[in-house]
Amino acid sequence: MTGLDELDRESAQPGAGQGAADPVKALLHRHRELCERAVDPLEIAAGLEAHGVTDRTATRFKHRDVFSLAEELYARIPRDGDTPRPSAATTAPGLRAGWVVLTLLPGVLGLASLAALRLTHGQSRVYAVAAGVLAIVLAMRAALRRGSPLGTTPATSTPPTRGTAAWTCWLIGYALLGDGLLRTALTGGPDSPPTGGPDGDWALAVAPALALTLAFAPGAWSARFFTVRARRKVVASRGLEDFADSVRPLLFGSVALFLCALAALSPLCATALDEHFVPHEVLTLGALLFLARLLALHGFTHAPKVILAATALAQTAALATVFAARLPGCGALAAPVETLATTWDPSGVATLTCGAAALTLLIHAARTLTRASAHAQPEAPPQGDPA
Repeated sequence: MTGLDELDRESAQPGAGQGAADPVKALLHRHRELCERAVDPLEIAAGLEAHGVTDRTATRFKHRDVFSLAEELYARIPRDGDTPRPSAATTAPGLRAGWVVLTLLPGVLGLASLAALRLTHGQSRVYAVAAGVLAIVLAMRAALRRGSPLGTTPATSTPPTRGTAAWTCWLIGYALLGDGLLRTALTGGPDSPPTGGPDGDWALAVAPALALTLAFAPGAWSARFFTVRARRKVVASRGLEDFADSVRPLLFGSVALFLCALAALSPLCATALDEHFVPHEVLTLGALLFLARLLALHGFTHAPKVILAATALAQTAALATVFAARLPGCGALAAPVETLATTWDPSGVATLTCGAAALTLLIHAARTLTRASAHAQPEAPPQGDPA
């Protein structure tokens, strides 16, 4: 608000000229680069909001809201020719066959890896699983970097940070190995490496990872559902509060769509693999990863990175306390984890950590992704550059 107060002081100076008598012109001068670069008034409105201009502030410029003020700023910039104003349909991320293939590829490779796991034995089974994991990781990386609805879209000027990749891998790895390791650690193990089934000293839970892999496509389409419709709400809204109120249900709806798809896939995977079905663990992890990606796509990378790191460290600490309790005089360290595993289940550690983290990100997303500035569209990258 300091910049706007400076405008008022400039307007009050005698002999300041026409710009001083016209506060909108003074505002245009301060944000000229934004106004010249904008492809439509909506981008100017988002930029003004990012600079702290609110609907209440817009009334000082004789406008009812920021959107109306942005339309005047857009109209005052001279432009070559009568370039038609882009509509929500043209600015929304388009569908291409490559996008569809990329979103489905991780799930297809996940099924292929499952088939290899069932058909191979001994050393060849280890090689098959390693090849399948590598193929899935490469497919997901390609989908996230080549413009799938969960990848870089026009709504983001830069690709999401890579700092979350290691923490994401840890969380998925814990879903595979963590519950089995915790269960056997509480009984004095492990005495052998993890097995590929529910039986054995250290069980390997494949169903949650497979369900998350198959849910990649529903997650991509849920993200697109939110991105496209939020952009349309920017066009239809006549104020920042009106926009926030209309986008918030879209956010909750997109999260619910993804979780419904994941909830349907999880029991199918558990049944096919003959594993114990733990819905709360995979749903909380899925919600956490989906919200982290959705925030990163819209430029909010710090909170997801911190929350994912905190969740992974909390899970690490839970395992560490169980092993540390074996040291002389340290038996009390494992009491909280033992109590949780006894009264609930070893999966309670992952459920509580991921659930708390997902709830935190959901609250953060409800505050940040309901801003018009979160949906501003920057300049398109040069033709031929990766999106």
